Amino acid sequence: MASVVEHGEDTGEIAETFKQLGVTDVLCEACSQLGWKTPTKIQVEAIPVALQGRDIIGLAETGSGKTGAFALPILQALLETPQRFFALVLTPTRELAFQISEQFEALGSSIGVQSTVIVGGIDMMSQSLALAKKPHVIIATPGRLIDHLENTKGFNLRALKYLVMDEADRILNMDFETEVDKILKVIPRDRKTFLFSATMTKKVQKLQRAALKDPVKCAVSSKYQTVEKLQQYYIFIPSKFKDSYLVYILNELAGNSFMIFCSTCNNTQRTALLLRNLGFTAIPLHGQMSQNKRLGSLNKFKAKARSILLATDVASRGLDIPHVDVVINFDIPTHSKDYIHRVGRTARAGRSGKSITFVTQYDVELFQRIEHLIGKKLPAFPSQEEEVMMLTERVAEAQRFARMELRQQGEKKKRSRDETNDGDDDDDAEGALGVRKKVTGGKKKKWKVQK
Repeated sequence: MASVVEHGEDTGEIAETFKQLGVTDVLCEACSQLGWKTPTKIQVEAIPVALQGRDIIGLAETGSGKTGAFALPILQALLETPQRFFALVLTPTRELAFQISEQFEALGSSIGVQSTVIVGGIDMMSQSLALAKKPHVIIATPGRLIDHLENTKGFNLRALKYLVMDEADRILNMDFETEVDKILKVIPRDRKTFLFSATMTKKVQKLQRAALKDPVKCAVSSKYQTVEKLQQYYIFIPSKFKDSYLVYILNELAGNSFMIFCSTCNNTQRTALLLRNLGFTAIPLHGQMSQNKRLGSLNKFKAKARSILLATDVASRGLDIPHVDVVINFDIPTHSKDYIHRVGRTARAGRSGKSITFVTQYDVELFQRIEHLIGKKLPAFPSQEEEVMMLTERVAEAQRFARMELRQQGEKKKRSRDETNDGDDDDDAEGALGVRKKVTGGKKKKWKVQK
């Protein structure tokens, strides 16, 4: 196999417009309607190469406009040779799949592009119907796509022209390796492949060898880094006062929108209930919520109906919410690279933002690793201990309420499971409830795109 061609860093003059990159007029128009005035670095690197029909490895930090870098060349190729089941985009999370679909729809609306999202947590039957309408672009998580390839009659990807793996490092980290191998076996070898990843791991290199032909490497950020306009702080606190410090910071920085990262689904739910009890408009987003609720939370936050989104790492990658002012690492991430993705939710596309990482007596080593990775020492966030201590009583009361509500929610879930299922496991029960609602009431709405 030919070695990877490097296409990077300094290309002299940066293209000022999408037209200069070779993007056709109708798509340039779509870009300007979306408010994309000038191409980002990764788009400047990747689009001309992709338009020449080369395979691409795109390495770029989060928030750098990767979706546009692969969507525009695919749509342009689709215009030249219209075909159903033209492109497949694989992503690690459901939310990211919906977001990529929105961008394809927005960019391709004037040329009638149809896309379908194939992810878990949604009824297989309505997805099969959508696939039967043969969309141009499929955006999928690997597991659910395999389900359809194996079980949906008449569905195959034997004519596929483009394969994109977005957040490839994360797809492989979530142990989708066997699914990805299966997918590679049933799609044509003669295709264009784009591999986009924030980090180049050993698994990604292995995948590159298996899936790409003579690729061009478009790297706009070779080392791990965070955006320059991001002000990063840490705050060193005793672990038992974490909740009080969180409330203190939310009061200090009131008027901003916050994304708060917790390590577990349970802690996300608990902290959301705690903050609601104290009068904050907080909303949770984690993997144990049904897909409808997850999208609902995300949309409320995007529409600014809620100012605080509490999330697990399910939301740390890829999600583009333009107005996050402050990211708080309530629980420090165990993998240092996750820190980069979390804080990358703010200071996107040239805006400024803040991040504050809570460091307790148990987190010192993890925090030092993060500082080592990003190559800088972070300043401490200024706080008044006396003011924090004044909050402890109210916070303790809210903690008690939150624990009670969590317990009640658990019992309610258990009861509804017992009534609807004779021994299905948790997720299926919740899924079954969700699906029943969707099949009766929401199916048409979900697949409106497919007219």
